[in-house]
Amino acid sequence: MTSSNAKQGLMLAVVYALACWGLWHLSVDQFFLPAGLRVAALIVVPPRLWPYLLLGEYAYFARLRAPMVDTYGLTWAVAGSAVLMPAVMGVVQLHRRMIAARNELWLPSVAAIASAATCLLKLLSIHLLWPTPPDAPMLHQAIVFLIGDFTAILTLAPLALLWIRRAPDARWPRRFDPRTLAAASVLAGLGLGAALLPDHAAPLRAGLLLLMALPAIALTVLHGWRGAAIAVPIWSIVTAISMSTTGRPGSFDADTYHWQQHLALYGTALLALGASLSHYRRQYRTHAHGEQLVLAQARAALHASEAALRHRAQQMRRVGDGIDLSHAQMVQWLHAHGYSRLADSLLHTAEVCSRQFRAQTSMVYPAALEQIGLYLALQTGGISQEWERSYRVLPPRFGGDPCRLSVDLQLAAYRTLTEAVALLLEREPGQMRVRVRCGQQRRMQGLVMTVRLLDPTQTISAATTVLAIERLSARIRAYGGRIECRGGCIRVVLQETVRVSALP
Repeated sequence: MTSSNAKQGLMLAVVYALACWGLWHLSVDQFFLPAGLRVAALIVVPPRLWPYLLLGEYAYFARLRAPMVDTYGLTWAVAGSAVLMPAVMGVVQLHRRMIAARNELWLPSVAAIASAATCLLKLLSIHLLWPTPPDAPMLHQAIVFLIGDFTAILTLAPLALLWIRRAPDARWPRRFDPRTLAAASVLAGLGLGAALLPDHAAPLRAGLLLLMALPAIALTVLHGWRGAAIAVPIWSIVTAISMSTTGRPGSFDADTYHWQQHLALYGTALLALGASLSHYRRQYRTHAHGEQLVLAQARAALHASEAALRHRAQQMRRVGDGIDLSHAQMVQWLHAHGYSRLADSLLHTAEVCSRQFRAQTSMVYPAALEQIGLYLALQTGGISQEWERSYRVLPPRFGGDPCRLSVDLQLAAYRTLTEAVALLLEREPGQMRVRVRCGQQRRMQGLVMTVRLLDPTQTISAATTVLAIERLSARIRAYGGRIECRGGCIRVVLQETVRVSALP
């Protein structure tokens, strides 16, 4: 290790030792902040620097327990100080994979196991190494130590977790949600009220501490484990401030002690709930992102397919223009040489063939749609002639302005509608009516298309329904739409986000 890294490590040891010493003066056995700092430091600091934390821990204990050697013995001062940090290091190390997996459910587990391990080591060192064991029952001591360490860990460890998760997947909005601001304000107000109440108002303070659960739950629901990681430490700090005793580890506040037991349970539940909510939200975001990626790829594929058809239609039109030019030249030559009747016959035949050729070309790709919109493309293109020749499709009814929609969405609607009509013409008897309506709602715009059999007693067969869903679903889903086949009607909805240029 370089000298620069060694200096940083020594600085870390000094800062950690001073922090432990400062927090010890603010602690009692039932709320022992150095235990929380120990876990928080191991969460924030990378394992390669843990030896310096151990050095800082030993320096802190040397300063703390040196005056106690004459009373409790050198063996307790040394052995009792040497085992706590290594034990907690082992607990955090066992959870490294869960920490790396970004599953925050490990935090209550670390808090419970670390507090249980340090509680056990404290009791063993006291009852085995003290010259005179304490008079207090061991079970009472164990619960006090356990609650004190556990609540301290729930106070500082979530803040450390917030720090290490501050950048990679932060989901805090740029502007505070009014719900978040209201919950945080209520939490702060209740906490301030509980902290400022006098000692004789203990029942009212307990009520305010209990009411703090409501905004804490709200923050957890709104922001997952991040909301719990803010609410639980505030709740715990307010509980500690409301203690009627301060200072030495021998102090004890029975009223706050009973509330701390509830806080340990509620805090664990909130952190676990927040971690679960965040986990499922991440899964939902991942799933939603995957769906958006698939839809984007499907739209790109459809766009590429339409571009290829557009290019093919352009080539066909150029071929048609060449044929028309050749016919015109031939007609002109026939007129010039006195074959007027033959020229007129050839001209009529050429015009009929040209119209049919261009109608079929427009069905390959409706180029007119780009200039005049979906509705006129359906009324003037080759598909209109196809429907008229079937004598089964009544004149379509349109509503709204399709030109506000993107060309890609209009093309998708054109393909979907023509294929739906063709499917019913092929597989179902009777006449049908086509309706299309465009519209906009908030930030979405789209259209609704229906193809309905005129006979009210006639229904679309199950085989046709299955075939319609199979053929039309891919394009419909690519544009966030849906298809319904009920009775004698096929109903299709296509939509997209409103373009800025389309806004009124």
